[in-house]
Amino acid sequence: MKKVIVIGAGILGSSAAYHLAKKGAEVIMIDKCHQGQATAAGAGIICPWISNVDDPDWYRMSKAGALYYPSLISQLKEDGEEDFGYSQVGALSVSNDPEELDKIEQKVRQRKMNTPEVGDISRLTAEEARRLFPPLREDLAAVHVTGAARLDGRLLRDALQCAAKKHGAEYKAGEARLAVTNGKVTGAYLDNEWISADAAVVAAGAWTSKLLKPLGVELTVEPQRGQILHIQMPEQDTSQWPVVLPQSSHYLLAFADSRVVVGATRETGAGFDYRVTVGGLGEVIREALSVAPGLSAGTMHEVRIGFRPAGPDILPQLGTVPNISGLVIATGLGASGLTMGPYVGCLAAKMTIDEPVEMDLTPYNPVRGISKV
Repeated sequence: MKKVIVIGAGILGSSAAYHLAKKGAEVIMIDKCHQGQATAAGAGIICPWISNVDDPDWYRMSKAGALYYPSLISQLKEDGEEDFGYSQVGALSVSNDPEELDKIEQKVRQRKMNTPEVGDISRLTAEEARRLFPPLREDLAAVHVTGAARLDGRLLRDALQCAAKKHGAEYKAGEARLAVTNGKVTGAYLDNEWISADAAVVAAGAWTSKLLKPLGVELTVEPQRGQILHIQMPEQDTSQWPVVLPQSSHYLLAFADSRVVVGATRETGAGFDYRVTVGGLGEVIREALSVAPGLSAGTMHEVRIGFRPAGPDILPQLGTVPNISGLVIATGLGASGLTMGPYVGCLAAKMTIDEPVEMDLTPYNPVRGISKV
């Protein structure tokens, strides 16, 4: 079985390492522990069914990612893990426009025809919606979908890493430099340490292009900064509050510790600027209170900053590159990292050890029309 280096230990890289180790590969995870790792900051909404994105290739991967969670959780339980931060709490798509809700309901019902995991679909009055998410604005009715889930990406990442280690994977902190000899991955330098390997999965998120450039791979992926606010709601039982999806790119979701997460900015061109900005925080608060004014009584707990890996379009970048054997690239998930990440990691693992994958990955070619090797 191959010896594989996995560079990047966010949710995608940790999933790849876990699946590789389970299949008997010798696995070494390497992570630089950058500030702004997307997994550590992400909100964790698992609900592609209500998305406004119409790209069929995006939806195919997002749907597969969402549907993979029950299987993954079952596998992790078998490996003795207990805390995943995953809970199916449902989602509300909210609006004060009945015609808009009609369109949303129609779309979700069409998707359910091929995907029963969407769950029950119902139309709620504004009063019924507020019973499920009390801070909501009084005029916002909703389409309620029971098959949506929330996720704490940090907890699932940690569970994947712990389970990978139980199967023999090793974790090392530091900055890796891949080595290629005669067109084949031969290993990596970790600071001054040499680690030989037969293959590598590069899942370094927004830092992937920098890592691959010395190999002659020009990958189009850049950081998109997201600022996400966490609000404490004292003495409120938020454990079963559903995800709230307004008709914008913003969102609200609650966790069991009386905490509501609201976000997020999508700041392309900000680079790796790890700051909370007045404008960014103002945008998040303004959008949140316009949908759920009841949050104004909450306490500002923290702001997390994540650098989403944004590719040339909305699709992930997954696959191999010409002229370098043993190299699998997995990045570019953008705002869908926690939805797709574990499943994309599973696919990356299969590709690395030459197992067949169950999906046509042509649309996700990491160097689609833009790279030179």
